[in-house]
Amino acid sequence: MNGRCIADERLGTTGFSYTLSLINGKYKMTILYALMEFGVVRFNEMKRYIENISYKTLSANLKELEADGLVHREEFPQIPPKVEYSLTERGRSLIPILDAMCEWGDRHRQ
Repeated sequence: MNGRCIADERLGTTGFSYTLSLINGKYKMTILYALMEFGVVRFNEMKRYIENISYKTLSANLKELEADGLVHREEFPQIPPKVEYSLTERGRSLIPILDAMCEWGDRHRQ
């Protein structure tokens, strides 16, 4: 035991809570995983990879991840439009966590 009392603490003040606020949601971890695995990914490639995500949901999640500084969006001025997504340095700092989740899943799935 560490001597701390839950009655004196608040989850909202923890690093865990902050991290969760950035990656919480049905698809954010999946998007981060795809960018970790494949580097630079175009919007439609991501849509095909995730399959069940709607265009609107994918767009909204990418915008949130970009606003939080985890994903970089690069738009190329051409026709048809080309947009690529990649992890920022801050986003890449999550790779050890994502790797650990992958290793855990490999060990525990049947």
